Amino acid sequence: MYQRRDFYRHARYVHGWLSAFAFLTLVFFSVTGLLLNHPDWFEPAQDETSHVITLPKELLKSIEGKENPSDEILDYVRSKQDLVGRYKSSEVMDGEVMIHLESPAGSSDVWVTLDNAEAEITTKPASTVSLINELHRGKNASTAWSWMIDISAVLILLLSIAGYILFLSIKTRLVTHLTLTAVSIALLLLLIWSAI
Repeated sequence: MYQRRDFYRHARYVHGWLSAFAFLTLVFFSVTGLLLNHPDWFEPAQDETSHVITLPKELLKSIEGKENPSDEILDYVRSKQDLVGRYKSSEVMDGEVMIHLESPAGSSDVWVTLDNAEAEITTKPASTVSLINELHRGKNASTAWSWMIDISAVLILLLSIAGYILFLSIKTRLVTHLTLTAVSIALLLLLIWSAI
């Protein structure tokens, strides 16, 4: 009996400790899930913009012979032009350098022709819906945000298990709670079946 009381007491502690952070993440993912379900509530994304800049001779000399001069080119372009996104990939081929940046906020492409020292920069900001979607799923997000999603998932799972243990600990309502659990599982399975 003592061990059972101890077990439920620990479940209450875990439930209480995790509630504050789990509450905030639950609110965030609930709200973003609701907004994703209604993309028509938002305005469409802004059109992409394009700019052409000329790279200075000093930069071209400093990158001459380099296998992939993307870092140097990006540093210069960022000093002259606002870019959206983090470095995702680059390719060097036949005197041309293609650099792609991407993040939940949008994307940028930098296309450099080394022969004429021109860099064409195309920037496409994300729409509100795609920004929420990418944050919700963690796509193209930073490592810190990816960790936040994983930690949130584990904490919400632990919180749910602790809460369910407390839910079942009320002996006088055990049959009612088990019935509610069975009905909830059946309803969830039915909704999954209807969705596919």
